[in-house]
Amino acid sequence: MLALPFLRRDSPILQGKRVKLRAPVMSDYRQWSRLRGESRPTLEPWEPAWAPDELEYGPWRLRIGRYREDITQGTGLPLFIFDASGETLYGGITLSTIRRGVAQTASLGYWIGARYAGQGYMQEAVRLVVNHAFDGLRLHRVEAACIPTNAPSVRVLEKAGFQREGLARSYLKINGVWQDHCLYAIVESDLIPARI
Repeated sequence: MLALPFLRRDSPILQGKRVKLRAPVMSDYRQWSRLRGESRPTLEPWEPAWAPDELEYGPWRLRIGRYREDITQGTGLPLFIFDASGETLYGGITLSTIRRGVAQTASLGYWIGARYAGQGYMQEAVRLVVNHAFDGLRLHRVEAACIPTNAPSVRVLEKAGFQREGLARSYLKINGVWQDHCLYAIVESDLIPARI
């Protein structure tokens, strides 16, 4: 599907102290496939089941096409997390299902390579994306869901100011099994004291 010029949206580059976030591009393939492959044991328990060709170049090209379409249509903002120089890939973070109108909300999802976990990179990335969601995209609410036993993900969300709103039974099919998820959200007014 061709996007009309007036629907074109540019993907931001978000710069933090320790991380830099930008949209994935075709040339990221080698770093992405290597990092995802070596991190598979720590990622699989928390993600949808991997396809047999998950890390191959053909599906990667399709993935990049979907990312571009989401950005162009304004329905998603997929970003890769790099070191501050933008050279070394750490993981990924996405605002998806961006809804306008009366909702003004999006869903947050993320992953990090095993060798970079627990070092605060995801915490900084989440804060950058949430701030961009409110200040750049003018959203009102960002939602996230995680499996209750995923303690690192719970910690990331709670440190970023997300509040737990409930439990969704059999919410997402993760690694081939329907899993309950804790539902979290942050609204723009939650950050006002931190911005003063």
